[in-house]
Amino acid sequence: MKELSDIDHQLIAKIKAGDERAFSTLVQHYEQTVWGFAFKLCRDKEKAEESYQDTFINVYRKIDQFDGRSKFSTWLYSIVAHNCMMKHRKRKLDSLLESLDDAPDGDDPQTQKQLASWNDTPIEKLMNGELKEQLNHAIQQLPDDYKMVFVLRDLEGRTAEETAKITKLSVSAVKSRLRRSRIFLRQQLHEFMTP
Repeated sequence: MKELSDIDHQLIAKIKAGDERAFSTLVQHYEQTVWGFAFKLCRDKEKAEESYQDTFINVYRKIDQFDGRSKFSTWLYSIVAHNCMMKHRKRKLDSLLESLDDAPDGDDPQTQKQLASWNDTPIEKLMNGELKEQLNHAIQQLPDDYKMVFVLRDLEGRTAEETAKITKLSVSAVKSRLRRSRIFLRQQLHEFMTP
């Protein structure tokens, strides 16, 4: 996501002063990023569109809360993530969360091998039709807080520290949820990931 330039700082100041044209310009700068992240989290076009709209409504209403101490992108990501989470809250995923909590802790050699092969395999090479469909299905099965960490770290390329700020988790919790998410997804995609 683009970081704030002096122009963006000026736009935010104008938006805080009530300039709607400045807000439209800011939306144009970030709309593709917000839409892309919302879709990666929601995995549903309709929910992503709702989250996209809700995000910019929230930005407009809460722009005064952005104090510039963190990156604008971190603040924006956290709003998108919150909106997507709200879309998923109605779903019953407690049983899956319990099964993820029972997943191996990553210390055993088999789990280490699976995690290593996940990292060694470029996702772009594997994104053919059937695998993409299976991956989307598997990501949808992750509980929202695990899905958010996975998307931020592995799909968006955010650091553990940035992910922790966005999700309001500790860095160790981010790493734990990422590890468990990867293990779960590896299990779901086992037939595609083994030679």
